[in-house]
Amino acid sequence: MNVASEKANLSVKQVSHFINGQLVIPSSNRFKDVFNPATGDKTAAVALATVEEVDRAVQAANAAFPSWSEMAPLKRARILFKFKELLNKHHDELAMLITREHGKVFTDAQGEVIRGIEVVEFACGIPNLLKTDFTDQIGGGIDNWNLRQPLGVVAGITPFNFPVMVPMWMFPVALACGNTFILKPSERDPSASLRLAELLKEAGLPDGVFNVVNGDKVAVDALIEHPEVSAISFVGSTPIAEYIHTEASKRGKRVQALGGAKNHLVVMPDADLDQAVDALIGAAYGSAGERCMAISVAVAVGNTGDKLIEKLIPRVKSLVIKNGENLDAEMGPLVTAEHKAKVASYIDSGEAEGAKLIVDGRAHPVAAENGFFIGGTLFDDVQADMKIYREEIFGPVLAVVRVPDFASAVELINAHEFGNGVALYTSDGGVARAFTRQIKVGMVGVNVPIPVPMAWHSFGGWKRSLFGDHHAYGEEGIRFYTRYKSVMQRWPDSIGKGAEFTMPVAK
Repeated sequence: MNVASEKANLSVKQVSHFINGQLVIPSSNRFKDVFNPATGDKTAAVALATVEEVDRAVQAANAAFPSWSEMAPLKRARILFKFKELLNKHHDELAMLITREHGKVFTDAQGEVIRGIEVVEFACGIPNLLKTDFTDQIGGGIDNWNLRQPLGVVAGITPFNFPVMVPMWMFPVALACGNTFILKPSERDPSASLRLAELLKEAGLPDGVFNVVNGDKVAVDALIEHPEVSAISFVGSTPIAEYIHTEASKRGKRVQALGGAKNHLVVMPDADLDQAVDALIGAAYGSAGERCMAISVAVAVGNTGDKLIEKLIPRVKSLVIKNGENLDAEMGPLVTAEHKAKVASYIDSGEAEGAKLIVDGRAHPVAAENGFFIGGTLFDDVQADMKIYREEIFGPVLAVVRVPDFASAVELINAHEFGNGVALYTSDGGVARAFTRQIKVGMVGVNVPIPVPMAWHSFGGWKRSLFGDHHAYGEEGIRFYTRYKSVMQRWPDSIGKGAEFTMPVAK
């Protein structure tokens, strides 16, 4: 079952909410099953929050905001330093929670935790990051400076594919800036978020500053509509990103909504083909393709197509696909049975539309196991009007598109509705420079297959991959979670007598 109308079976773990510093008993009778994707076993039942429970979390955050926002940034940073120490201590525990509820291989989950910790490290520098500008004596005894002040209660709505990293793209920066935070994680793998909440409390975070409400659309809409929520960050599919951006913006909220992707990797004739194939195998099939930065389209330029396919076939067929708890696994299962069926339907569509199915993941022996497995899939001769090219599949499916030249590759990519990530493999510096300047995509890699920016830069795409004005984390994150205020000040002994009716200017 997906959503039960009765109380959850007590034989499995119940996952609830974390509000005002403690786990709470859910008031809702609605639960959603949580599975181990590698075995197909039901492992937990997560409570789906009511509007009243969301309000309870918002009220706790609102009450905690005045004292937290007035705390010195250095003291907030010290709590985050302690949190970072606890994350390092519990690193493998968090990674195993990811593997057992999401399905990605354990070593990949370890990397996810590390990338989240890097954002915490960035946020620990908040005393310096919040420094602003001061101008002495702009004229007439007046000084001018600016401040960056927190927004208030902010919320983050995060996807299933990175249950630790993506929340930590948001809340460390938001908390460091002085905001209080409500996290609505994916109901498919909720346990890691609650563990993060417990570690924050252990680090000394005051009650109410960080809260977790599990739920579905009811919880999302309650956050959008709540008058005390000032801003919403979202990462997920484009339709939901667009919905959240539209609904929250018209209520006056600040919104940062990261949507879908269709990431291309261009292979030029002068590229090192072995390096390009290594990149494609890892970027297309790592985490079973359940990454917003996964490469799902290989663009073979000129005469590279046949040689590229020839090298890809044995690599795709030999992927080590098994339960991600095995350290030799290269790819694990998909997150749910429903998602597996959805990915399989895309493979059906590619066949029906005439793409050449070179390796069929539906026929892989692992697909017959009890878990939600599907094998690596490879298509050739994919055309731009096909569904498997136009839409984000979010599974281990790589489509090869052939184009005659560099200009055609750029035109193809720029015409796509998504503009999240892209990569180019070449040995030509001039081609690389032209590509980085001409391509209409937010994150670009040159001989780097998954160009996810480091924590002190910022993450985000273009076109229908991002709704809102700010990218995630880094300096863009600081701007998103603060309001800019300009202050001009002078004192009575420098103020002349009489009213002034002309536009003030520097004197």
